[in-house]
Amino acid sequence: MSDRGLTIRDLRASVAGNQILKGINLNVEPGRVHALMGPNGSGKSTLAFSMTGHPNYKIESGSVTLDGQDVLALSPDKRAKAGLFLSFQYPAAIPGVKVANFLHAARQAVRPGDLTPSKFRALLMEKAETLDMDPSFLGRYLNDGFSGGEKKRLEMLQLAVLAPKYAVLDETDSGLDVDALRAVGESVNALRESEEGKETGFLIITHYPRILQYVKADAVHIMIDGRIVKEGDAELAQLIEREGYDKIREETEQIA
Repeated sequence: MSDRGLTIRDLRASVAGNQILKGINLNVEPGRVHALMGPNGSGKSTLAFSMTGHPNYKIESGSVTLDGQDVLALSPDKRAKAGLFLSFQYPAAIPGVKVANFLHAARQAVRPGDLTPSKFRALLMEKAETLDMDPSFLGRYLNDGFSGGEKKRLEMLQLAVLAPKYAVLDETDSGLDVDALRAVGESVNALRESEEGKETGFLIITHYPRILQYVKADAVHIMIDGRIVKEGDAELAQLIEREGYDKIREETEQIA
């Protein structure tokens, strides 16, 4: 049996003494898109932060492995080096730090010395072109004065530059208008079609199914109250669009 995949087994985690995750089981395979959906407060972002090592999130039990490697035994920076990427719902602004310099530092942190400065510059320009981004974007200060859409597209550029094995996109569609949402969706698809991105596994965390109109999910998982209660294909997201989460919540309570 292959160890490939971002594999979560019976994961339980708490924040400030309150248990949020109550036994999560999930496997994100290379080259596939998984959507994790659920109402606000269901634990979706807690799962993202727990996997990537946020200090405020305490793992109580369970496991997370990346292609067989124990993720929870690693420090957050080593999780990134192992190939785990997290895009934030609210990326921070850092005035004075140019986008190009930030991306170079990020690449060096994850893959030290693998590219000369000239080769990195060529890679950066190539990825910006792939994502249809104006090169002048690279000279701006990191997220300083950026619109919501620009912040999310920068995260997609960072994803393209780092080329991780598994990408967790936490509420990437949050606060975006239709045009910005389409642009982010097109960026994800462009990454998936690139040579480096074909084998990347995606976990798209979202409240609404809007982004799934632009990025086709291979599997959809519904989380309610810290548990994954229903799984299916892309049709499940459309069911949520039509009927909301209440019906699934009622079904879950009846089974319990």
